[in-house]
Amino acid sequence: MASNRIQVLLIDDDTKYCRLITNYLSGFGYEVHAVHHGGEGLQFAQQGEWGAIILDVMLPIIDGFEILRQLRNDTATPILMLTSLGEEADRIVGLELGADDYLAKTASPRELLARLRAILRRGSTLQSHVPQQEIIIGPLCINFGARIAILDEEVLHLTPVEFDLLLVLAQSRGRVKTREDLLNEIRDRNYDVFDRSIDVHISSLRRKMNDDPKQPRFIRTVRSAGYMLTYSEQGKEK
Repeated sequence: MASNRIQVLLIDDDTKYCRLITNYLSGFGYEVHAVHHGGEGLQFAQQGEWGAIILDVMLPIIDGFEILRQLRNDTATPILMLTSLGEEADRIVGLELGADDYLAKTASPRELLARLRAILRRGSTLQSHVPQQEIIIGPLCINFGARIAILDEEVLHLTPVEFDLLLVLAQSRGRVKTREDLLNEIRDRNYDVFDRSIDVHISSLRRKMNDDPKQPRFIRTVRSAGYMLTYSEQGKEK
């Protein structure tokens, strides 16, 4: 894998589709390695240093959801779920497990490229707009140069989207951010106003921070408005 091209792992059992995507992305500076069943895909994903992973849901041996679940235990590599399943419930499951985006296989290679570029550049876009290197709020330390968040002296294993949400909220400490605000600040494309992905990612972020939404230390829900980050040890804002 010694190359200046961005390394992408494509895990999909449709060999014809893999050839299509591989050939298309190669023309835009990506080096795609395609794997066609879940067991091998998980092994490659855990052993390699990938710029991004494109992961199908319906796979032999191990399905995409299980691969995603295992990968999110130890990696924050951007993951784009790619599937023929179009139901909202399936999209929500993927997002809850830590996917950065979700795309139907009926979408064009051009849209896939746009989504891939978006999840790859999101972190660098946010970082370029912030002068300081570290934000400290109580026991929470966010180092966005290294893209690491530490809470109570433990590293939080966040997905890129979760990290960016936490960073945006921390930068706006004490101010309400609407869902639309958050979507605009962490994404590179327009969203339906009914998109539930922000709520899903916030829920996952809270879970990893052990932040009880009823008595939050950090992330507060502001009814009919959005979310706000404050710091409270026992429900009293500081």
